[in-house]
Order: sequence, then structure tokens, then C-alpha cells
Amino acid sequence: MWGKVSLWILVVFFVMAGLWHFIDAPSYYPLIPYYLPFPKVINFVSGALEVVLGLSMLYLVWRKWAGWALIVLMILFIPSHIHFIQQDGCVEGSLCFPVWVAWVRLILVHPLLIWWIWSSKNYQGHVV
Repeated sequence: MWGKVSLWILVVFFVMAGLWHFIDAPSYYPLIPYYLPFPKVINFVSGALEVVLGLSMLYLVWRKWAGWALIVLMILFIPSHIHFIQQDGCVEGSLCFPVWVAWVRLILVHPLLIWWIWSSKNYQGHVV
């Protein structure tokens, strides 16, 4: 039972996170490191991937593939976390937190999220 509930929570998390890339796109642009080109495209693609891959986790036939792809996506987000730390936890026109929160997000929350994806991709039950 917990595996199904956990998977649904994960799916909702990623779908909402992905949609937020479109709902409040301008707040994401400063989070993208300056050395990466086309921040609007990066924001659009990453949001779309979060939605599509999150929904794909619902289907047993796609779950492992979607889980691996989400893990790769989370690894690709690491430069953004580092950029946020380098900005002392504040980026103009966007998020502003104490820098220790940015460190906790990178060192604790992000690995836990990857572990959650890892364990969810191995769930063998049908959800839909």
C-alpha cells in the first residue's frame, strides 16, 4: 500500500513542479547558471520533462525508464543548486533563502529525492 501512495505523491510532486516552470517561468530564469545558454528553453524543457516523466511513472511499462530519466534530470539540476549557493541563497527576482537552506537542499534534500525516485521506479504494482 505504501508503495502506491508514495508513487502517487512523487507523481503529483513532479507534475506540480513541472507545471510551475510554466506558471511562474520568470522566477526560474535566474536559477539557471549564467554559463548555460537559452535559459527560457532550458526552463521550458525541464518543466515539460518533469511533467511527462512524472506522469510516466504511473505506468508500470514506463516506470523504470521514467525513473532513470528523472534521476538523470535531477543530476542535471545540480549546477542550478550550486549556482544558487554561489549567489548566497538569493537570486535577483526569484528565491531568497539563508545560504544554509541552499546547502541542505543540495546535500540532503536532493539525494533524498533521487533515492525516492530510485525506490519508486522499482515499485511493481499497477497504479492506473
